[in-house]
Amino acid sequence: MRVADGAELPGDGAVLFTAERFLADPEALLRRSGKLGVMWPNNRSLEDLVPHLDRLASVGLVFRTFRAGRAYSQARLLRERHGYDRELRAIGQILRDQFVFMTRAGFDAFEVKKDADADAFAATMKRYSVFYQPTGDGRVTALNRRMQLRHSESASQ
Repeated sequence: MRVADGAELPGDGAVLFTAERFLADPEALLRRSGKLGVMWPNNRSLEDLVPHLDRLASVGLVFRTFRAGRAYSQARLLRERHGYDRELRAIGQILRDQFVFMTRAGFDAFEVKKDADADAFAATMKRYSVFYQPTGDGRVTALNRRMQLRHSESASQ
């Protein structure tokens, strides 16, 4: 998705708008052909975005600094409370050692600055397959896996 700048309404294609531009006239933007996404700042309530989620192809949550954690909470709310199942993109100050945590919070796309970061992300995601904490990515936890295994063993006896 490319980022739309200015007040002009871009033609076809996938476009990512700022929250301010989107909220100025969401209906006009939603009528255009092509995929539509919104970059949502971490200091803005999701309540303004929720009514439009079913028509957005992507939501980009902004990390202004690598220490900012509010976008993690926004991601979990979008996934778990509001059922958003399309692309959830991390934008801004993203560090390699946060990839696993971001994925666990529900992010499935990342705006990285260097090819090496993209390669590191791919390697990191292959490294971990089992987690103890339940989160927004929908993976079965280690405890649930054990319980399923025990149940299937007892059912086969």
